[in-house]
Amino acid sequence: MSLRRVHIAFAVGLLVPAMYAQKAPTEGSITKELDGLRAVPDVRRPAATIQAAMDIRTLPAGLPKLNLANGLCRLSTEGDIGKETLETVAQTLALALKEHPIAPKSADAPPASQYLELAKLIRYEHVNVTLDDPQMAKADAVLVQNDTDIQKADFTLVNLKGKKVTLSDLRGKIVLVNFWATWCPPCRKEMPDLDLIQSHFESQGLVILSITDEEMFKVNNYLSGRGYAPQVLFDPEHKAATAFHINSLPRSFVFDRDGKLVAQSIDMRTQRQLLMMLSHLGLHS
Repeated sequence: MSLRRVHIAFAVGLLVPAMYAQKAPTEGSITKELDGLRAVPDVRRPAATIQAAMDIRTLPAGLPKLNLANGLCRLSTEGDIGKETLETVAQTLALALKEHPIAPKSADAPPASQYLELAKLIRYEHVNVTLDDPQMAKADAVLVQNDTDIQKADFTLVNLKGKKVTLSDLRGKIVLVNFWATWCPPCRKEMPDLDLIQSHFESQGLVILSITDEEMFKVNNYLSGRGYAPQVLFDPEHKAATAFHINSLPRSFVFDRDGKLVAQSIDMRTQRQLLMMLSHLGLHS
């Protein structure tokens, strides 16, 4: 081998490890991945989500890794990225919790938010993930109690026309209660599908109630010219939001004609997912 080739080979040998070192995921690079995930086209979002999950797994155990895994979970429930992708994300959070469990502050303290996030994915998204940790049982118990509270919940709120609307007065109708806000990108993204579904099934007894805590003027200005079919209700004192345990947006709950809670979502739903939530209630397309 000539001296020149030796020099080239030596240079390449130094360059290749350096290239890989530059590409190694870091807390900062993964944070940028998550920040840009909403901008990824829907068709490429599953692959981008899986890549983010795999990158998070390479980080050392600790709270930063756990928080990134938790943040990815919250982003991954926006829309329909597929069961396999969602399970990959949930497994990443379970791994991070296994490596870095969070002890409760006291015996009667609620479980940390990361356990609740994983419990939501298991209970409401039906992912096949397990974590042998007493905090998981506590988290599931919290969700069971929340569902019990929501089943009993009632509210009377005012709509855009100043008319009072009471949930319990709508027995005999299929009711979808949706919590949203004008500042919430996933909320805005699902609104056209809610509008279409309300218009299509209204004659069959479907009522969609879109609840916000924002000022009426701001909401009316946002909706002006949009022709949004669902009734918009105002919850300035957060009474309905509290009764429904709302701590993130958007959230949707479906009640059958007898007032029984039959389905709920923990985030934005696509049109297909919304129709699935309504699919066993006798509505005809």
